[in-house]
Amino acid sequence: MRPLHIALAALVAAVWGVNFVVVEVGLAHFPPLLFSALRFLVAALPAVFFVGRPTVAWKYVVGVGLALGVAKFGLLFIGMDRGMPAGLSSLVLQVQAVFTALFAALVLSERPGRTRALGMGVALVGIGVAAVDEGASGPVLAFVLVILAAACWGVSNVITRKAAPSDSLNFMVWVSTVPVLPLLALSLLFEGWDRDADALAALDWSGVGAVVYVAWISTVFGFAAWGFLLRHHPASSVAPFTLLVPVFGMSSAALLLGETVSPMRWCAAALLVGGVALTSLARPRRVTAPPLPEVRGTEEPQEARA
Repeated sequence: MRPLHIALAALVAAVWGVNFVVVEVGLAHFPPLLFSALRFLVAALPAVFFVGRPTVAWKYVVGVGLALGVAKFGLLFIGMDRGMPAGLSSLVLQVQAVFTALFAALVLSERPGRTRALGMGVALVGIGVAAVDEGASGPVLAFVLVILAAACWGVSNVITRKAAPSDSLNFMVWVSTVPVLPLLALSLLFEGWDRDADALAALDWSGVGAVVYVAWISTVFGFAAWGFLLRHHPASSVAPFTLLVPVFGMSSAALLLGETVSPMRWCAAALLVGGVALTSLARPRRVTAPPLPEVRGTEEPQEARA
């Protein structure tokens, strides 16, 4: 990769890592489901009027919109709102690579192979260490919600791979249109009209900045730049930069939010990042059906025709 492209990949990882700190800021202003709805509303508008029609079938747009927008981000924001630290969330969410490999094996017939299986096992040990550490000092339910968010991200990854969009920015903008109404409906149902109205009435510049960051910088810029890199370089060259996301996430949370990182959490980070690296970089093997036996024609042998 060219140095400029390496810098761009590192910048995207930094943007996505710092995003967890910004989410904490946003959750201080909005209920989690309303905040998630605003994120996708601002990401979709006005961009949807300039990117053209979707380049893939609507079923993929809707599928990713529900799995990624409603389920993944809804669960993540609720988990963080209930006490899951920003830095730990950025780390634990990377277990999505394990879920992606598992779901790809089930749906896309991609056998993980020994290296991937080893990586998945190491990552799961890291999650176990993080769970023990968080269980001793934080809410377990919030931790579980972020794990479920990672599973939903894995589902959306498999749908995206099945869709294989040629324009990632176009795809992401249209995907962003799907979660807005379901998230608003869920917010009104579970968070209440009064709470939503109070949050919007008390809106200030820090709340606006949080929405703009997670929508335009993290979502629109981040996915557009990532798609640009994937169009110019093999996925095996670009994908490892996602391992920097928890590095930026944990360090920015420590610097900006004062989160402490215990020795056990560093151990969990090393195991999880190492396991995700093995899982992400190993090549999957596609299961193929055995060849059908050759069917000979019904012609008579030459001796019979002679």
